[in-house]
Amino acid sequence: MKIVKEWFKWSQTVLSMLLVQVFATGMQILSRVILVEGTFIFALIAYRHAVAAICVAPFAFYFERDGAKKLRWSIWFWLFLNALVGITMAMGLFYYGLRDTSATYSVNFLSLVPIFTYIISIVCRMERLRFQTWTSKVKTMGAVLCVGGALTTSLYKGKEFYIGQSSHQTHSTVEASKTNMLRGTLFLLGSCLSYTAWFIVQQVKLLEIFPFKYWGTMLTCIIASIQATIVGICLDGRKVTWSLKWNLQLVTIIYSGALATAATFCLIYWAIAIKGPTYPTMFNPLALLFVAISEALLLGEPISLGILLGMFLILIGLCSFLWGKGKETQCMLQASGEVSTTMAAESAGVHSTATVVPSFSPRHAVLRVEKNDRN
Repeated sequence: MKIVKEWFKWSQTVLSMLLVQVFATGMQILSRVILVEGTFIFALIAYRHAVAAICVAPFAFYFERDGAKKLRWSIWFWLFLNALVGITMAMGLFYYGLRDTSATYSVNFLSLVPIFTYIISIVCRMERLRFQTWTSKVKTMGAVLCVGGALTTSLYKGKEFYIGQSSHQTHSTVEASKTNMLRGTLFLLGSCLSYTAWFIVQQVKLLEIFPFKYWGTMLTCIIASIQATIVGICLDGRKVTWSLKWNLQLVTIIYSGALATAATFCLIYWAIAIKGPTYPTMFNPLALLFVAISEALLLGEPISLGILLGMFLILIGLCSFLWGKGKETQCMLQASGEVSTTMAAESAGVHSTATVVPSFSPRHAVLRVEKNDRN
């Protein structure tokens, strides 16, 4: 039963991150179509996160009734920064890059987020790099394989395969549009750096001082919607740009707000609080595979040999990283437990008790010793 419980707990985080990538896949396909048709990017961001805030609000008021009482000016600052780097900047830059390139190419850049996050986590001492241990070597090699797989899908095409329909039987629903690969690549690199900063901001400060995931998600979406509205009006304040109609744009806004933002943000908040900032980002390469398959099935796009090779590398890298991270966490928790037992025995003379209290990241176990001196 213990093994079953541990497996169920582990599978919850894995399945939740897989669900995040499924939501992201649908968002990429829909967003690519409407952006090519001329949808204003900041209007899409503003409406999308207004819908997301509405969807998260019932959970915030029901499960976290005391969340509003904990708000302080310092927390508002970090919420503002979280919305700025994680939505307004990261998503805005990504949408511009998506419009200038393609869905598969754009999602490919999200695979660079784990490497950037991993490096910055090491610099900020949220991750410990120990090349002398096998677990750290396997985890690092897994991250490298994921990025290598993502690069393979972009740099190598090879033979093309069609799923179900050939190019002579179907046409892509996305009409040919002008692309600017250089400009789009720069936008995507900027988006990648912004997403990295977003994960670090949540891990280092926001979750520490404001551990209310529903309130945090709702307020972040509200602030991001306001930010996007202000920036959008400055760029294009025409009424026709902000008008909504019963079309694919409205479907994309509702889908993106309810699933790709509200549900995704809650799941990512939860995963970061349990596994740390690197864990959710390691699943980003899977979105590349899902998008490529979806384009092949829905839009009639071919799957190249490079996609298949990249899929193999990404899956091997992901499994390696998850195995290494799980073993590393298990070893650190066992070591902390042994230390706490030893300290409790040695401190019996002063009547003190030692307990191991996990912090917001399971990689770090905080050892707290409470001394109860008896007079």
